[in-house]
Amino acid sequence: MKIESAISDFINYCIFEKGLTDRTKESYQNDLDVYKDFLHKRHKTTIEDITDDDIKNFLKMRNDQEKTSTIAHNLTVIKNFHSYLFKQKLIRKDVSEFIERPKLRKSLPKTLSIEDINKLLDISLNTLFDYRNKAMLELMYGTGLRVSEIVNLNTTDIDLTNCLIRIMGKGNKEREVPLGEYSIYYLNLYLDKRREMLKDTSCDKLFLNNHGKGMTRQGFFKNLKQILKEKGLNPEVSPHTLRHSFATHLINHGADLRSIQEMLGHSDISTTKIYTRVSDDKVKEDYNKFHPRSHK
Repeated sequence: MKIESAISDFINYCIFEKGLTDRTKESYQNDLDVYKDFLHKRHKTTIEDITDDDIKNFLKMRNDQEKTSTIAHNLTVIKNFHSYLFKQKLIRKDVSEFIERPKLRKSLPKTLSIEDINKLLDISLNTLFDYRNKAMLELMYGTGLRVSEIVNLNTTDIDLTNCLIRIMGKGNKEREVPLGEYSIYYLNLYLDKRREMLKDTSCDKLFLNNHGKGMTRQGFFKNLKQILKEKGLNPEVSPHTLRHSFATHLINHGADLRSIQEMLGHSDISTTKIYTRVSDDKVKEDYNKFHPRSHK
């Protein structure tokens, strides 16, 4: 089977069977196209031609061009690709099976202090957009939503009666997250103003831009940067920083790890456990800073 055809089959499988998002599909396609071009230069045109040495040499070549995290992602995609081919019985052996991933230094997620969160959320409600921005940021910090999840929310996803929000997350997995009083209060205020933002058009998206259409990721980033600038906060703060802050503050106040996993929509609890490391680091920092006998 030609490598191009195998890649096409694999991408279609990921889209229709695994629910791959457009962004992830593009990432997989780009990685596999680079891999395919490398193999063609080595005169490998069919999937049966590929050996483990080809993969190792590909990674060596990438090592000269890319950072470790990019190479690790490349290898993950290649492993998924070969595993798919093997499971579909298109190849006799998964030549990627025993190739080890490069060791990554896991960096801890950046978070905001509660004081900075309060500063960020201290938005005076003067314009329609103030009501929207206040509701969006309260909701993001109050639920730990990803930015893609918040801009894809429809008005029907909010259940203010039962204080819940329904979210379609990664891999088309649906979850429900409780809404706090702050989120509910400012969502209600925004919903009263939302009709004015529609501009005689129809749109199901919960959060609207200045054209009466659904807010985009780029629009959210732009608005957040402007608010950070106005508040004198770190301009490097991203929407994901609010998600990390949501989880870290819950951990610090004694929340159960499983509950946080459920709210964040993590399929594996090991992903959620990184927040316990953030919390442990804060404990050490506070000890070293405040305990009178921590230093000689």
